[in-house]
Amino acid sequence: MTYALLASVFLIASCGLVYELIAGTLASYLLGDSVMQFSTVIGTYLFAMGIGSYLSKFVARGLIARFVQVELLVGLIGGASASVLFVTFSMGMAFRPVLYATVLAVGTLVGLEIPLLLRILRDRIEFRDLVAQVLTLDYIGALAASLAFPLVLVPKVGLVRSAFLFGLLNAAVALWSTFIFAATLGPARILRTQCIVVVLLLVAGVAGADRITELAEGAMYSDEIILARSSPYQRIVVTRWKDDIRLYLNNHLQFSSRDEYRYHEALVHPGLSSLPLPRRVLILGGGDGLAAREVLRYPAVESITLVDLDPEMTRLASTHDMFLRFNERSLLSPRLRIVNEDAFKFLESTRESFDFVIVDLPDPNNYSLGKLYTNVFYRRLAHVLSENGVVAVQSTSPLFARRSFWCVAETIRSAGLLIAPYHVYVPSFGEWGFVLASRRPYRPAATLPAGLKFLDSKTLPGLFDFPADMAAVGVEVNRLNSQILVQYYDAEWHAIAP
Repeated sequence: MTYALLASVFLIASCGLVYELIAGTLASYLLGDSVMQFSTVIGTYLFAMGIGSYLSKFVARGLIARFVQVELLVGLIGGASASVLFVTFSMGMAFRPVLYATVLAVGTLVGLEIPLLLRILRDRIEFRDLVAQVLTLDYIGALAASLAFPLVLVPKVGLVRSAFLFGLLNAAVALWSTFIFAATLGPARILRTQCIVVVLLLVAGVAGADRITELAEGAMYSDEIILARSSPYQRIVVTRWKDDIRLYLNNHLQFSSRDEYRYHEALVHPGLSSLPLPRRVLILGGGDGLAAREVLRYPAVESITLVDLDPEMTRLASTHDMFLRFNERSLLSPRLRIVNEDAFKFLESTRESFDFVIVDLPDPNNYSLGKLYTNVFYRRLAHVLSENGVVAVQSTSPLFARRSFWCVAETIRSAGLLIAPYHVYVPSFGEWGFVLASRRPYRPAATLPAGLKFLDSKTLPGLFDFPADMAAVGVEVNRLNSQILVQYYDAEWHAIAP
């Protein structure tokens, strides 16, 4: 019996941490700024555990029955948490109050578990050994959950199903506790009935997890969802409306098939066409293969290295018929190799040099992405650039996020490179900005590759003219230890959010 209860500690710890990770991950997916979301979720959760631990002293009688009921409540609330949060966000309801109410409820109940279990076991195990064994198993369970979450649960099981499965573990602990303590507990028919009801509800949740996710995401996206995947790094969703295919990463639009050519032609050709014989190209991000498609228009390019953190994104872009149609099988080109690695780490470790570098990374809406827009990052970028090489950086909107755009430009300049900012109108995004950088002044090419849909030699010079409402403003350099850019970005985009 003692070993069974100690095993319960391991399971309880695993479940509690998984609920916390699910809340933090969902908040990051849906709200952005992962540092803020995880920090506030963890802080709220730990605070709630303290409340639960304090409240445990008021449980004077029926410890076993109360322990069973706490387990059932944790399983029910924690198990349903991902579904509730998804649906709340998709319906346009007040997401943050529901998020923190859920975290408070689960944290308080988890805070009750261990004190109650210690009091139940204190007459069976010497107190010194009891505390050591319980806390050891508690920490080991937390470690197991923290490893399983990114490696198995998110990419293989999904957030909604994972929550229900771990809710089932809590319910299982409650149910077997009614048998372990049968002699002490006395008649347990009502408790076992409660356990069975909760187990059945959670089993139904596991069975319907995909449907719940589909319904929630269906409400979040106005168009038909034709593909949805979760990876350890992001939620990948593709939608379709008539002939318009759209890719979303963590709820942020990445491209629309109707006008992505404007973005990618503007990203690639102003810089690449200015080089007489570009042989080696580096693409940081761009896992959809659309930037690589444009680079492959240049016969002089001998090799392309595409560095994208998420192998699921590059796998889809390399194998899925829809992506292959849009990227023209660019990721399958013998001239291209894929490296699934963090761009920051790649620049730190590579000994190669490149004639043209494309930085096609998501906007700096959190600190993890913000580090890829810092002066440290751009200095590393300068080290891999050949003497006459050019860098093209997507730099968010100079109209809607004016300070953010010029912060990117000023940060690149601070790395010792000359800059040439420019912008283009992309209907799906509005005015969008880019920055070219090199060691020499930029001179536009007289000719561009044949077959472009938007850009030509007459259009190109006009991209570098900025009207008054997008002209340069005073900004700080984005440094690794402060990341002012993330603060600019958050303030500017939230100011125009509906």
